[in-house]
Amino acid sequence: MTRAASFRSGHGPWGSWEYVLAAPHPRLRPGVLSYRGVRIAMDRPRRRLEAPIGAATLLLGFEQPVRISRTGRQTSTLVSVYSGPATTPAVGEHGGRVSGIEVLLTPWAAFTLFGTPQYELVDRTVDPDDLPHALASRQAGDRRRSVRELSAALAASPTWEDRFGLLDDVFARWREAGTPSSAQVVRAWSELARTGGAMPVRRLADEVGWSVRHLENRFREQIGLGPKAAARVLRLQRARRLLAAGHGQAETAAVCGFYDQAHLSGEFKAMTGCTPREFTVARRGPAGAGGPVSDRMTGEATSLVLASGGR
Repeated sequence: MTRAASFRSGHGPWGSWEYVLAAPHPRLRPGVLSYRGVRIAMDRPRRRLEAPIGAATLLLGFEQPVRISRTGRQTSTLVSVYSGPATTPAVGEHGGRVSGIEVLLTPWAAFTLFGTPQYELVDRTVDPDDLPHALASRQAGDRRRSVRELSAALAASPTWEDRFGLLDDVFARWREAGTPSSAQVVRAWSELARTGGAMPVRRLADEVGWSVRHLENRFREQIGLGPKAAARVLRLQRARRLLAAGHGQAETAAVCGFYDQAHLSGEFKAMTGCTPREFTVARRGPAGAGGPVSDRMTGEATSLVLASGGR
């Protein structure tokens, strides 16, 4: 590969797996965060729990569908999937074989690429070709390539490098045709992410020269979550990162701005369905037939492999 990429693969009695992590072209950053190529072939179904992260996720599937469920939400079975901003965990499962590319986007970049107010997609998983912008484009005879067509072209490409290059070109065109994100929203989101959700909303509004109410309204449109809810997700994301690096719960709670260790545990349970220990230790060890854990964000604990029959 000509671009910087991280390649991991392996096999065992349960099957084989391959992950290729690459950075998008610099012209797409910081909005498009990463590309991750996936190819898994197992002899049994696989289930994963995905925790909320400070990003939107676009899975461009090549063949078999995945089944995604959230508590209190309708279960979706899709080949390509868009997952909006979330404050609750999702469980994804497949029959043992799955391949495609997972794209992580800042929420404001997803707003530009897909032209959909992000508050409509909070805690939801949808077929990206069913988003309002895609339907409107088809009705208007827009020649912009659909996600289904893009996925087919990616699957037919001979190498991961070719696939990532195609994504660079397509996303650049989509961005040019999309609704620009507000510079103030981008700046506010960047500050919130930089501080791990620690910057107070009033100070954030002052930083960009807006009232708190206006900041909240624009955040809901282009981020999906309001500033306080977004800060909550980013704060727990930082906590997971510290715990995965070996920091204790009491220390992590203090550093990340939780009231105490009980507050940290409560937020873990609410947003992942697990205790801190279950998420970062007990369920991230060798997974046997479940295969390896491959987190969506480098250096962060975002995913758990679950037993195929349940948790």
